[in-house]
This record gives sequence, structure tokens and C-alpha cells, in this order.
Amino acid sequence: MSRESVAKALLDIGAVQVRPDDPFTWASGIISPIYCDNRQIIGHVEARKGIVNDFAEKIREIAPETEVIAGTSTAGIPHAAFISEALGLPMSYVRGSKKKHGTGRLIEGADVKGRKVVLIEDLISTGGSSIEAAEILRDEGAEVEAVVAIFSYQLEKAEQNFESSGFKCVTLSDLDTLLDVSVDADMLTEAERAEVVKFRDEL
Repeated sequence: MSRESVAKALLDIGAVQVRPDDPFTWASGIISPIYCDNRQIIGHVEARKGIVNDFAEKIREIAPETEVIAGTSTAGIPHAAFISEALGLPMSYVRGSKKKHGTGRLIEGADVKGRKVVLIEDLISTGGSSIEAAEILRDEGAEVEAVVAIFSYQLEKAEQNFESSGFKCVTLSDLDTLLDVSVDADMLTEAERAEVVKFRDEL
């Protein structure tokens, strides 16, 4: 699937909605004309298969020596499971916080120490949580090859954060592509597109 095909798949299953006239409230409190919920993908078999195949191809292209697929908690976990199965690789996931019982691990599943790891994320906004997970992997001895995500809002803050962190970030699709697809499909007007772009650029 191309970046356009991924964007169309997200729109078709309702994973991404653009509503300049009826904005959403993000968990952070930001009022936004766009909302992305890539958890919807796991409930749609054909979209899921296509996106998993894209992930696998991208990982083979940019990090062919990958030894472990890791998922962010919680949204990246199911995607990491599908991708690790497709690539025949072990999987781990990074907790949002240490367990308060047992071993107190931050990373569950495959051992990452001394191994090349790709971190799977569903969405990139500012990149903060993805970078935090990548840092946990690195602190545990992993060589983080890249963070690979389904979609990015293309916020300047995310670009700055990844640049300063030293981690590579790659996405299967992005906001500009999604807006192009939406306009071409008469789902958005050019004026509505401009509103969304203005929102993104002013964050």
C-alpha cells in the first residue's frame, strides 16, 4: 500500500476523522479539527492485513537486521504482535510504568539487551511517549533501529523532539497525505483543508 492507500484505508474504516466545523477534544485538552484512533484497525481484517504488510516491508527496507519487534503500551502492542508474526521475529512491549509487583519490569516479552529493535507506534503527535519508550529500550541495552508508526500529524514539535533524541522515526502515512486524499474524494473542501493545516502549523 502507498501512503495514499494507507490514508484511504484509515478514512474508510473511520480511524481518522476530519471535522473542522465540529472539532474534537484530545486527551491533552487540545481542541482539534482532526482525530485519529488507529485502534480501529485491529477490528478490520483487510485494512489490518494491508497495514501489517506495509509495516513489514518498511522494516525490511530500513532495518533489515532487526531482531526484535517492540510495541508501545498500549496502542502499539497489537500491531507489534501482528508484525512480529509476519516477520517471524520475537516481540516485546514497553510498559507505561513499572509493575508494582513481581520483577517490576518496564519491558515484557523478548529480551532486548544487545539486540536490534524496531519500536512500533500507532500514532505520532509530539513524539514524546514514543521517545520515552525508545529511551527505555535503549536503557535496557537495545539498539533501537527506528520508531515506525502508522500515522503522523506532522507537528513541528515531533520533528524537533526526534531530532534532539537521536531516534529515527518513519510513518506509513501522514496528515498532508490524508488531507490530499480527503479533498480528492470530496470529503473535504480546500477551505476545510486549509483550516486543518493552519491548526497543525500553529501547534
